[in-house]
Amino acid sequence: MAMPPSSYALSNVSPPLAFFLGLIPGVGAIYNGQYAKGLVHALIVGLVISILNSHAVNGLEPIFAILLMVWWFYMAMEAYHTARKRQAGEPVDEYSSLIDFRSHTGQAPVAGIALIVLGIALLLHTLDLFNFEYLVRYWPALLIVAGVYLLWGRFFGEPAGQGDMRHERQ
Repeated sequence: MAMPPSSYALSNVSPPLAFFLGLIPGVGAIYNGQYAKGLVHALIVGLVISILNSHAVNGLEPIFAILLMVWWFYMAMEAYHTARKRQAGEPVDEYSSLIDFRSHTGQAPVAGIALIVLGIALLLHTLDLFNFEYLVRYWPALLIVAGVYLLWGRFFGEPAGQGDMRHERQ
């Protein structure tokens, strides 16, 4: 059973310390009291490192190395922002910013679909049914699609006064 979000200010939480501890896989999340998230962070780092050490990626090591570096930076920044929220007394649940459990009507689950497509492509590559290197050649097109999606949401999405307002404190 999930614990309810904490909503009281904690003066003993240090965002800079959370950032530093976030550089150690899972420890930043554990410092913030998010044990399951810490386990997920550590498992993802271990998974990407094991993929890099295997010979199954056939020349895609730079992509997975960049993915690992981005994930490592994400863990530290996420721990920092979670610590700031805890310090300010904002609600923080076990999976805050990792999984958004709130339902958003009218929005496609873009991240979920992208992970499924990537997983299928990698599985087909390991089974020698699809050449993943052919798909990777067109990764800049994914940046274009993501940019168009963000612009579309910005100009034609919900007005700022409606729906959930999500922001970070300065």
